[in-house]
Amino acid sequence: MVSPIDSLWYRNSPLSLLLVPIGWLYCAAAIVRRGAYRLGIAHVGRVGAPVIVVGNISVGGTGKTPLVIWLARFLMSRGLRPGIVSRGYRGRADKWPQQVRPDSDPVMVGDEPVLLAQATGCPVVADPDRLRAATSLLAHARCDVLISDDGLQHLGLGRDVEIAVLDGVRRHGNGRCLPAGPLREPVSRLDSVDMVVANGGGIGGEFHMRVTAGEARNLTEATLTRPLGTFKPGPVHAVCGIGSPERFFATLERAGVVVIQHPFPDHHGFCAADISFDDQLPVLMTEKDAVKCQRFADARHWRVPVQAELPEAFGVRLLSLLGALAPAGAKS
Repeated sequence: MVSPIDSLWYRNSPLSLLLVPIGWLYCAAAIVRRGAYRLGIAHVGRVGAPVIVVGNISVGGTGKTPLVIWLARFLMSRGLRPGIVSRGYRGRADKWPQQVRPDSDPVMVGDEPVLLAQATGCPVVADPDRLRAATSLLAHARCDVLISDDGLQHLGLGRDVEIAVLDGVRRHGNGRCLPAGPLREPVSRLDSVDMVVANGGGIGGEFHMRVTAGEARNLTEATLTRPLGTFKPGPVHAVCGIGSPERFFATLERAGVVVIQHPFPDHHGFCAADISFDDQLPVLMTEKDAVKCQRFADARHWRVPVQAELPEAFGVRLLSLLGALAPAGAKS
């Protein structure tokens, strides 16, 4: 079933054409805002460590979180001490910034920061103000490089390396800015980033990222694992509240599992009723959803971890960019 948003942004929709003038204004505002930071009219704050920004120019899921996890692990394998800053989207904390631990409450600090803390073991700070988050992180932890999750448009935090992630299949949709299309900024913004990563595809000059699923892990018995193939033929309930739920469903189906799909909006605030069904079938979900469902899960519930795979050339390029850093050459 095609969602209204998919019809509007990724197909020829008459409504999209009607919204084009608003999209022009949105893109123009993004360009003016970026220019204000570049010219020093708006303040750009620098912190005492190199900053790698990971983001995208479109709304919806493109695979930023798996890439941030890959980056953190890669940097640690090279002897560096990375830290991560994240927005804490939909977190209900009264005060920010928030130091995030693997056992932090995702309701308070957001689901993605908790997942990043669990998956990497790195210091993580959540705050809608990325500069404040970075400053707080360096005040509380010894880090020699910072990764800003979904921070491409958060220009108040100075950055040294910019990585844009895009959906290798959907690309830029109809190429229009919000609300006529999915773009937060014009496609030309990609010309100014250091690297473009395409999740599930890629054309010349882009780095191809492949995201693969690992063994499912039970939510009540952490040491209990099952290969996805052992769930076939199914059926299983598949619960998903990420930007592109069809990716998750397709992953299970490629493993030969018959899936009963239960899509939810991105960052959905799950309750027990959302993952409870009138049968004893297994219930599979993403890791991001699992951090919110852990507290009311039972033996039927499983999380499916994913791992990003990138070419060796990507790591070489990243280390080259970090090695070439000089104070005068830092981006703002």
